Amino acid sequence: MNWLAHVLLSKKSIDFQIGNFIADPYKARPWENASNDLKNGMHIHKIIDSYSDKHEAFKRSKKRLKEKGLLKGIIIDFVYDYLLTKNWDRYCNIKLEDFTQEFYERAYIQKDSYPLRANQIVENMIARDLLNYSDFLHLKKAFQRLDMRLSPKLAQRDSAISYYEIVCEKIDELEEDFLEFFPDLIKRVNEELKAVEEEKLNHIKI
Repeated sequence: MNWLAHVLLSKKSIDFQIGNFIADPYKARPWENASNDLKNGMHIHKIIDSYSDKHEAFKRSKKRLKEKGLLKGIIIDFVYDYLLTKNWDRYCNIKLEDFTQEFYERAYIQKDSYPLRANQIVENMIARDLLNYSDFLHLKKAFQRLDMRLSPKLAQRDSAISYYEIVCEKIDELEEDFLEFFPDLIKRVNEELKAVEEEKLNHIKI
């Protein structure tokens, strides 16, 4: 799953949400004096990624794309955030626009308490509205942003934008996979939260 799902699948603490969001660039290693909520957010990020990679529906979605491709898993992460946006009201009792706006506002305030690198990552996320997967155009832009970050060596072997047409063609099948997968992921995150936080995702309907 990509950024929108990671923020959604967090308890309603801004440090927890940002920890879940920022875990990849920090390789899930929190900085010195990071709060427990931020550390636990990074922990949940790892749980989400590990569970997703092993789920049969997620693996099926990857197979629907190219036979070979180094970026298939990342592409499905992006596509599933788009499908989460499309099906948002199934899973969250807060409107998508209200949820993202509140997160951006709280993240903007909180970022100044973080180290410079984390501050800049959060500021960039807000400025570029990176939780926005509202339509195929925004999904395409996410693919293009990914291609800009690829190393020259990897870019010679695969590109995100090369998946765009097959994603559009297969979106109904991919949505079937997502609708099977996401409730299972919510349950897995809630199980882990009960273990480390003794609470669950109260803003989630399932």
